[in-house]
Amino acid sequence: MSGLTDARTRYVARIAKRERISSKRLLTALGSVPRENFLAKGPWRIKSEAARSYRLTPDADPVHLYDNVLVAIDARRRLDTGLPSLWAHFIDVLDVKEKDRVVQVGCGLGYFSAVLSEIVGPKGRVQAIECDERLATRAANYLRPYRNVTVVNGDGCEDIGEAADVILVHAGFSHPHPLWLQSLRPRGRLLVPLTQRDREGAALKITRKGKGFEAEAVQQIRIFPGQGRGITALDDRVADWWQRASALAPLRFRGIAQGLPSDG
Repeated sequence: MSGLTDARTRYVARIAKRERISSKRLLTALGSVPRENFLAKGPWRIKSEAARSYRLTPDADPVHLYDNVLVAIDARRRLDTGLPSLWAHFIDVLDVKEKDRVVQVGCGLGYFSAVLSEIVGPKGRVQAIECDERLATRAANYLRPYRNVTVVNGDGCEDIGEAADVILVHAGFSHPHPLWLQSLRPRGRLLVPLTQRDREGAALKITRKGKGFEAEAVQQIRIFPGQGRGITALDDRVADWWQRASALAPLRFRGIAQGLPSDG
């Protein structure tokens, strides 16, 4: 057990240093949530951020998971868990706080749902939406101990429940869906990866301010494409808009809602 404890300590320290994490609650959550509880039993197929192919861990010791590695959920589909440093960075950028209501669009197997659960605490709520029924079923099972998390098998472009302080999208879309923008509370924050068909793009943070929105391109990203009502069909229509948005990193621009294509 001491080896696993040491591995978790190094894991948190490495992510904190690399991403300059400012949230102490986030770092505590990363150190306390067992990553192995949100995966099938090992050995696991893992790969580093820059690797093109997976390697199999030598055994099923969870210590192998406490590194900045992707773990295959479905290697044939190139569907992996999120890279820990990347999503820790995004959660930090979103400034998730205690008592916040957080919506995840595409929760996968629920590891980051558990991390968010620890951050928002018992008076906060996490709604974890997953369109893949098999993944949603597994996530719901893994997340049973986290009583402030609700797992929903559904389309995060159709219904995300009540208004949210934070919306975190875990897949690539052609543009921010109007539902997400409309569902933000005052000063609410949305992070969505804007990508094209090659999975390449930029993660965009959008903050609701008064009657408008402020957006900031956070960083480049390559991510599994999302699915949702009416959104994937808009790729060609928003290509020029996406290129303008991604070219603005790290600058800010206002009035984003007026420049977005509608679902109609």
